[in-house]
Amino acid sequence: MMKKTMALACVIASSFSLSFAQQWKPAGDKILTTWGEQLNASKPHPEYPRPQLKRTGNWQNLNGLWKYKIADKGEITIPSSWDGDILVPFAVESALSGVGKSVNKDQALWYHNEISVDKKLQKGRVLLHFGAVDWQCDVYLNGQHVGQHEGGFDPFSFDITTVLKKGGKQQLSVRVWDPTSDGPQPRGKQINNPHGIWYTPVTGIWQTVWLEGVPHTYIAKTKQTPDVDASSLHVAADVEGAQAGDLVLLEAYDQGKKIAEKSVTAGNDATLQISNAQLWSPDSPKLYDLKVKVMRKGKVIDQADSYFAMRKMSVGKDAKGIQRMFLNDKFVFHYGPLDQGWWPDGLHTAPSDEALKFDIVKTKEMGFNMIRKHIKVEPARWYRHCDSLGILVWQDMPSGDLGGNVWDMQPGKISNGKHDKERSAASEAIYKKEWKSIMEALHNFPSIVIWVPFNEAWGQFKTKEITEWTMKADPSRLVNSASGGNFSYTGHILDIHNYPDAAMPDPTIFGDKFVLALGEFGGLGLPVEGHTWQQKDNWGYQSFKNKEELQKRYEEVIANLTSLVPLGLSAGVYTQTTDVEVETNGLMTYDRKVIKIPEATLKNIHSKLYSVDVAK
Repeated sequence: MMKKTMALACVIASSFSLSFAQQWKPAGDKILTTWGEQLNASKPHPEYPRPQLKRTGNWQNLNGLWKYKIADKGEITIPSSWDGDILVPFAVESALSGVGKSVNKDQALWYHNEISVDKKLQKGRVLLHFGAVDWQCDVYLNGQHVGQHEGGFDPFSFDITTVLKKGGKQQLSVRVWDPTSDGPQPRGKQINNPHGIWYTPVTGIWQTVWLEGVPHTYIAKTKQTPDVDASSLHVAADVEGAQAGDLVLLEAYDQGKKIAEKSVTAGNDATLQISNAQLWSPDSPKLYDLKVKVMRKGKVIDQADSYFAMRKMSVGKDAKGIQRMFLNDKFVFHYGPLDQGWWPDGLHTAPSDEALKFDIVKTKEMGFNMIRKHIKVEPARWYRHCDSLGILVWQDMPSGDLGGNVWDMQPGKISNGKHDKERSAASEAIYKKEWKSIMEALHNFPSIVIWVPFNEAWGQFKTKEITEWTMKADPSRLVNSASGGNFSYTGHILDIHNYPDAAMPDPTIFGDKFVLALGEFGGLGLPVEGHTWQQKDNWGYQSFKNKEELQKRYEEVIANLTSLVPLGLSAGVYTQTTDVEVETNGLMTYDRKVIKIPEATLKNIHSKLYSVDVAK
């Protein structure tokens, strides 16, 4: 009888899953990735979304089919009817949302989901988490407004404990307003009329939505900073609802063996001694486990799992007196692709975690040791993959307020900050608030080694002030104030852009004061029939007819790049990882189905870049 009951349950579950999937299909006629073609609409992005603070036993994923409505911006009450279903966490404009519609500045996007909260989550407090929502987000539960968040790239949460109904269904509604290129907010490459290097807008929920049950006293966040010179890890734990006498216990582990322990009063920072640490690098991405516990009278009140790495970023002069970047006190040439993190079917959202990881794996297999994450922020799991695989990350701040920019940066020509944009006080405040939130959210990921506040003068303002503010906020990393933008003699790096060939700032003028970097170059294009965003009018900075021509030209530009390393160049960024919409500059097609130059061939070509001996 038990077997029959279980079999019947399996049939019902399978039927429900099939019925659920039949309600959804990709919208439009654009190319799809393999992961998009195989997407299980009943369980999109089911993985635990916060790898740096894990409580895996007490959470509930809310991704899946929700109701949606595109309404007039002025309609501020929760709709009573809906336009249809949308697959969360994919933006409404994307194919994988199942909608594929645009939303303008005079409209608002509403979501609705009827949810049941697992009983195991309701023993203490219940938190509602959003990985990212672009841009202004108002959240309602059972008709009550629980909070508002502005920012398209940073995670946020609300405590919904007091708004939950006892038993039964909960009515969760979300209103999103996103002006895209009609507003000053950070938006990266999104634009209302996509063309050239500007892409389809991303509106609404685009990362995982989830519930978490926590005790009344719980660890809200941690900040972990390694100090290689002192053989220590500095940890600050933010504990909500702490009581007098509560302690924070920190335990560091190496493959299950405890290597350090420290207990401090809640609200105080702690320093763990990590003796004989194995340092993290692309060649040896060593990670240590960290357990964080709140203790009360000897009892564990809350516990979360995390991890850390011991690694050091610094600058110093080589034997020729040229400023270089050092990783763990050794010169490592940084070479990686400009990685925009766009997908033909999910736009900002990868179709799956496997897809998210795929780009990083391929980048590593191609012989790159770095990725410049270009004016976009990824879900936390992307950075976890970089930590584990061993990829250095340059993290851009997404650009915004682009109108009226003046770009006066050419190789060998320095603007001295004379062309900073005049932004309104509101625009500046939006930028600083989100950049601060992004840096805080990403602080614990050791793969991130450089912050990039501005790109090519796009919205660049108060460069010296913003750069020094960024440096003060995180002294453990280097700051590249304006990649290819207007240079203001500030920060650690002087970064120029040059297409298609390799170039560098004059080391005889700038080399003793700043690390010299080529923040973008290349852009060699090859459209591959059947794998392009549109049938014609695709472009590259320099286009080719076949893979053989592309490879030959690529070898030439890398040979030129290699010749600059002994002269003083410390980093290069090739445009780009994949094709993106009408751009065909990628080493892979937009759907990731074709790699234009074999991985092993690229790795061999790149090997010469890392063999240049630069004595310290």
